[in-house]
Parts: sequence; C-alpha cells; structure tokens
Amino acid sequence: MADSSTPIAGRNGVVVVKPSSRSRDGEKGFRTYEVHQRERVGQSTEKIKPIQLISDEYRLDPYPALAILRENYPCYRDWLGNSYWLTRYDDVSSVFSDDANFETRPKAWYYDREDFGRDLGGELSVLTADAEGTDAYATSVAEMLADGMRNNGEGDLARDFAARFPLELLARLLDLPEAARENFFAAYWRAQRGVSWMPELQQDGHRALAELVDMFTPLVEARRQAPGDDMISAMVQLEVDGGPVTATDVARTMLERDHETLHGSLANLWYLLLTHPLEFEKARAERRLMKLAYLETMRHSTPVLCVHRFARQEVERFGRLLPEGARVVCSAAAANRDPRIFNDPDAFVVGRRDMCHREPRGQYRADGLASGIAFGLGKPSVHPAVPEDRPRSRYAINRDTVVDASTVLLEKLGDIALAPGAEPILTALTVGEMHTCWQLPVRM
Repeated sequence: MADSSTPIAGRNGVVVVKPSSRSRDGEKGFRTYEVHQRERVGQSTEKIKPIQLISDEYRLDPYPALAILRENYPCYRDWLGNSYWLTRYDDVSSVFSDDANFETRPKAWYYDREDFGRDLGGELSVLTADAEGTDAYATSVAEMLADGMRNNGEGDLARDFAARFPLELLARLLDLPEAARENFFAAYWRAQRGVSWMPELQQDGHRALAELVDMFTPLVEARRQAPGDDMISAMVQLEVDGGPVTATDVARTMLERDHETLHGSLANLWYLLLTHPLEFEKARAERRLMKLAYLETMRHSTPVLCVHRFARQEVERFGRLLPEGARVVCSAAAANRDPRIFNDPDAFVVGRRDMCHREPRGQYRADGLASGIAFGLGKPSVHPAVPEDRPRSRYAINRDTVVDASTVLLEKLGDIALAPGAEPILTALTVGEMHTCWQLPVRM
C-alpha cells in the first residue's frame, strides 16, 4: 500500500498531518490529546466537575469554583471544554508573557474571519489619536452623563453611566455624526458580544460587522479628503501593506479594541465603593486614593475574567505535556485572589499595601502601574511610565479615564448612595462574557 497522509484540522484551528502508518525511518507523526493526556487512576478531580465551569452558578459567581481549582488543581484538564485551566498568579502571568510558546488569537479568529480587514489599533498615529482624544473628551462626556442623571433626580450608575460612557467617548474619538451614534452603539456592542461560543450571538455579530462596514464607508472617503484629529483620519492616512485603508479595516480595528475593561471597571468600581461605605470614604477623600480604589477593583473584581492562550508547539509545563494548539484558560479572576500573592485576597481594601507590582519571573512593569492581572489591556508596557515619543500605556490611560469620570460623579451628584432596597450584584450575561454590575440604582 502506498504511503498517504490526511490533513486534520482540530477545533483549536491547528492542522496536522496524520501518516497512514508509523514510518520505520524515525518519523514520529503526531500524538493526540488522548494519547499523552489520558487521565489515570488517582488523577480524578472529585472536588470539581467540568460542567461547573459553564454552569449558571459560575456565571453568577465564578470565585468559589476558581478557588477549588487554584488550591487543588492548578493546571486543570477540562475535558468538556477541551482546555487547560491555570489559576495561580505566577502560572497565569508566566503563560501570559510567554510569546515564544503561546499566542493570543484575535477576536476575528473566533468569528472564523481572520481575513476580515486589518487591525490598525497598534499603529503609533492611531494610538496617539486614541490617547489624545480620550484625554480631551473624557471629562466632558462624564459631565454630560452625570448632568442627565442629576436632572432626572435618579439614575442607574451601571446602565446610565458605566455602560454609556465608553460608547459616547468612542463616538467622539471617531468623530461620528450625531445622527449615526445610536446605530453605531448597537452594532458595536453586538459585534463585541459576537466573540462568543453561542451561535445566536455569533450570527448577530456577523450582521453587526457588516453594518459597521456600511457605516464607516462614507466616513473613510470623507476623512481621506478632509482629515481631522480623530481615529478614522489617523487610520486612512496610514501607509500600510495591502493598499489603502478601507472601511473594513476600520471595522476590524473596532472589533479588536478592548471595550470590556473601561465599561466593566467603571461599573465594578462603583459597585464596590457603594457596597463598602468605609472604603468609599477613603476613596473620595483625594484623587490619589481613588486611583488606588481603581487598582484594587481591577484586582478584586476584574471584569475580564480570563484570556485564552494557545500553545504554538508541544510544550511541557506545570507537570503536563501541552500539545500544539492546546487552549490554555488563564484565569485573572483566580490569580488576582491568589493567597500566595495577596493577604486576605477576598477583601476589597482601598490603599492595599501588598498590591502586586511584580510581573512574571520577577520583572517589574516599565509603565509603573501597580495592579493585578488585567487581560483586556494587553501586556504591560515596556516603555517608561510617561514616554516622550508615544502615548502612555493603555493601563495608565484606562486608570486615568476611570478616575476622571469618577471625580466628575462625586462633583456632580454629591452624596451619592445606593437607592433604598437596592441589592446589586456582579454577574455575566453569558458564561465567558465580562463579569460586571448591570444594575446599580442610586439616589443623590
């Protein structure tokens, strides 16, 4: 029989070739998950079952299940989800920083549309337009939203402020016409939610991406003729491989943009402040302490619970042999409450003295921002805290923006407090989406 081979594409996107038989000249072929990861007697995980990681209980409160993993199964083989869970701070941060062996795949990959435009968000001119626009508009957007709540005499900080603030700010960064903003907000939100395991959200996300391309098409041509200081103008003036920048490129850049961190951290910060009155009094005393409250929020209740990393090749780590293409779930929620790193990790403490400055392997962040792991903001910057030739890091921009918005709330709404009878919670709309506060009614 002649030798033949068959390409096989796994669910993680890795294509391997399975020889028809083991060759006798030393060719080793490939090993599957099952061959070298089969669990044996004594390796059962009786304290937790994989189904718990996609349960409604996990969606509402992931921390009990994550604590079981962290303390008992630090590299947990999730056969149901076809992945490996990491939950200890040093393990999570080491894999997150190891680009030689692991990669984070773009949001377009989850849509199976990696050929959908080009992500231009990392270009220096686009980063500059983003940072300068954020600094210019953040306070005025926060004032507009706070005035609206004050004029109504009531409001919901999660719905009317935290959810609205990032969208209104982004509309100004893109210099969108007033009439187009509401349609943009809806399509952008649906496109972000489409990065999901749920088919209905994915399908709606595909429709939303098409709507975004239609919205951006006339804007791209107009800015090409008369550029301004906005992000679209910064993109269309780029000279990049593959030809002129298109509306699809702008839509792809918006898709890959982090939305969850600004929305979720602002909502979670105010949830924690309003449900911890003593810590709230500390935070409102001065701006420096509000910054510390934000950093503690990102540690205690990060809105982006985890990130998926994929093994670039077979790699041995944490007592396991991870095959090429293996999906590794790096849990920030578990790592940021690791008692090996933080004292009393489940407590929300403004001005916490053991806030972690340390990154993997003893390195320190060049941007100087102490925090827990915040996946949505990417890796810590290698540049100085205040670089001369580029904008400051996304970590610092997000921190400053949330503190600015929170300062406006304190100034505009006075003695803000939870509405009588309010019992807010943190949760996710579906398993895998950001974990935040969706209802936070207040009196003022």
